[in-house]
Amino acid sequence: MPIQIHKTDQLKPPPDQSKLGFGTIFSDHMFNMDYNPDEGWHNPRIEPYAPISMEPSTMVLHYGQAVFEGLKAYRAADSRIQLFRPRDNFKRMNRSCRMLCIPEFDESEALDALKKLISLENKWVPSAPETSLYIRPTIIAMDPFLGVRASFTYRFFIILSPVGAYYPEGFDPVKIWVSQDHVRAVRGGVGEAKTPGNYAASLLAGNKAHEKGYTQVLWLDGVKRKNIEEVGAMNIFFVIDDELITPALSGSILHGITRDSVLALARSWDMKVAERQISIDEVMSAHAAGRLQEIFGCGTAAVISPVGELKYGDQVIEVTDGKVGPLAQKFYQTITDIQYGRTADPMTWIEPVT
Repeated sequence: MPIQIHKTDQLKPPPDQSKLGFGTIFSDHMFNMDYNPDEGWHNPRIEPYAPISMEPSTMVLHYGQAVFEGLKAYRAADSRIQLFRPRDNFKRMNRSCRMLCIPEFDESEALDALKKLISLENKWVPSAPETSLYIRPTIIAMDPFLGVRASFTYRFFIILSPVGAYYPEGFDPVKIWVSQDHVRAVRGGVGEAKTPGNYAASLLAGNKAHEKGYTQVLWLDGVKRKNIEEVGAMNIFFVIDDELITPALSGSILHGITRDSVLALARSWDMKVAERQISIDEVMSAHAAGRLQEIFGCGTAAVISPVGELKYGDQVIEVTDGKVGPLAQKFYQTITDIQYGRTADPMTWIEPVT
């Protein structure tokens, strides 16, 4: 489908790159596309960033039928702009669509639209160290209707935001709190979809973690509340006896693209790797026996996030003396070097924009 481009005549100045936070500043333009049963996905367009007009009865406001993704564009030293595994993001987004009864879209056309949008907004891709352009594709249900059913109409949009570090700590180790009273998702639900309701379910425990001085919540399974699943905004990894362990994808854990990248790199380095069920008791016992070597999270926003402290009930353990572990450092350096074009891309993960 041809993409119509309508440029704004009120361009904003790009922000000070030394003061970038996360997700508070947005570029001049956005991508929009609509769906109805008669025309399918249609009217793809790039137009000025602006509010989306909807009625108070719009279904997404009442029943949460929506999916989204998060990925980034990076500026290399020679000013090239490149994406990291964007095809996997759109593939995962369509997976979420199927789970939320949202019509699937053409992934190649979505990637083409994204490249056109970034090319138009190229001045918004920052060049300061460890900054990037965060990309948020989203689909929302648009029917004005209060009955409970899947919507017939939808809006697909993409917005862009120049960002710095996701956590105030930057790459310094974070502190995580294990929630025993709350669960995020259960098997058979939509826990593995990237949908707003999953994040709404995490807010109360997240607030409690912050009140206790912790950055994130470590979620346990929704039935036994013993087996580890993921952190609020990240997948989680443990290094025990030189083995890299992460919870297996079980239907309630997000299929993390950075998670998959870590696993692929580890296997290419001939590391011992396990995707399996791991309980919080096993982690605590491994620490007590001196066998727990590292904990780190991973995700698009933070890439790799070392964990320096973990609290479970009355027990508080310190990991790697509260410092960045060697494996977390190696994964972070390797992935970011590929993302910013500082090293070769042996996995063919990079998609050039310009």
